[in-house]
Amino acid sequence: MMINRIPLILLPALGCDGQLWSRQVVALGDLAHPQLGDLSVDDTLAAMARRVLAHAPPRFAVAGVSLGGYVALEMIRLAPERIARVALFATRASMQSRPRTMAEQGTLAIAPHADPALTPIISGPVQAMAERVGPDVFARQQRALLERPDIGSAIDTIRVPTLVAVGERDRICLPEDARQLADRIPGARFHVLQHCGHLPPMERPGETTMLLREWLAAPQPR
Repeated sequence: MMINRIPLILLPALGCDGQLWSRQVVALGDLAHPQLGDLSVDDTLAAMARRVLAHAPPRFAVAGVSLGGYVALEMIRLAPERIARVALFATRASMQSRPRTMAEQGTLAIAPHADPALTPIISGPVQAMAERVGPDVFARQQRALLERPDIGSAIDTIRVPTLVAVGERDRICLPEDARQLADRIPGARFHVLQHCGHLPPMERPGETTMLLREWLAAPQPR
């Protein structure tokens, strides 16, 4: 029997590329039709969101990490009728910048956040992604994050199955930051990944996949 797979847009974090989601692309293939959104060209969240929307199916699920989460929220602001469900990893509700400068944000983004036993496994692929993305894209993405507009109105309109997840050891988006986001969305599921930092799809790929499978299977609200 053929299963109707859900179109799924995956959005990477600052300085990351498709490798961030590589395990989930394979593991979710029976439930979803994954497509990576390109956040490497534009220098504002709105422009990134418009680019992804232009290449997306008419209606789809979207999952983002950090930068990708904020772009997902901007997509909801621009085209709420096209978003069937949303998963936000390492994403805050507040638009008050933490960190407040490009230097501070960059330092935290590349610092080891996971269990020390996993650091050698994670740090190599993260560095390789950063090198592929390159310093120009990294700088554009940093500016877009630091200059992002208030997306509170978009958060308050979400009425689709929503997952909000954060690493216990995330130093950029603290668990309490993500909890505040989840509390603003009716029916949102909130989850803290233990011994995990800012990049759950790589640091805890199995747990991240499990969360996404449950989210993809969640019924739409009446």
